[in-house]
Amino acid sequence: MIATHLKMASLSLAILGGTAFPAAAQDQLTVGANIGNVPWEFQDESGDFVGFEIDLVNAVAERLGAEVEIVNIPFNGLFSAVQSGRIDIATSSITITDERLESVSFAQPYYDSDQSLTVASGGPASLDEMEDMVVGVDTGSTGDMWATDHAEEYGFSDIRRYEGLAPAMLDLTAGRIDGYISDIPALLYYVKDKPDLEVVQRIETGEKYSMMFAKDAELASEVNDILTELKEEGVLAELHEEWFGATPEDTTSTVKVLPMPTLD
Repeated sequence: MIATHLKMASLSLAILGGTAFPAAAQDQLTVGANIGNVPWEFQDESGDFVGFEIDLVNAVAERLGAEVEIVNIPFNGLFSAVQSGRIDIATSSITITDERLESVSFAQPYYDSDQSLTVASGGPASLDEMEDMVVGVDTGSTGDMWATDHAEEYGFSDIRRYEGLAPAMLDLTAGRIDGYISDIPALLYYVKDKPDLEVVQRIETGEKYSMMFAKDAELASEVNDILTELKEEGVLAELHEEWFGATPEDTTSTVKVLPMPTLD
């Protein structure tokens, strides 16, 4: 990716089953990620793990003097995995919310986002045209929460839940769902070379992403301090330019040092 040193931490894939993972040794971080979450964490044509957050977690691990083991976990399973100690960090474009802060901790945010509506080309042009139609979401995501809260307002006939982007896109392309609500950066990245799909509406939610930890974990504070360093040294801005093709604005959480999130 952008710098050789970001790749020094070794990566291995484990599929989360019914067996709990042992707590990570001091020199290793077990990181849960929803692999297939483009462009945050996914596998390239060679089968290597790549993505904005893969690079970021490796940069963090390097400064901690640790290696990284990536564990592939569906998004909705990341919360119980980090709470139980099966993983040390969860990272999959996870939005910081007050509800989540009641049971987990987050380091400072590093990306600002919104939700979006993606459709097959020629499909509904906006949420206002989704009445009596089926919408897809990722199980347990903020998109799922938003669609559930606004289902009556827009008259969705059904909300279909998926474990990741790929199966949802297959159903959208095949016409089994009429629209898909999810994080706008992931969808803009995904559809840029797919003329049969288009992002037709930004849904403003003011979300901010960060890494998630067990409640009050000491590691959360350590990673928070490292994120401050990475912002001040321009490493996060460089990652943003590599993955999104643009320099982040100074007012965004990719550049601006922010406090560690807490409940008010």
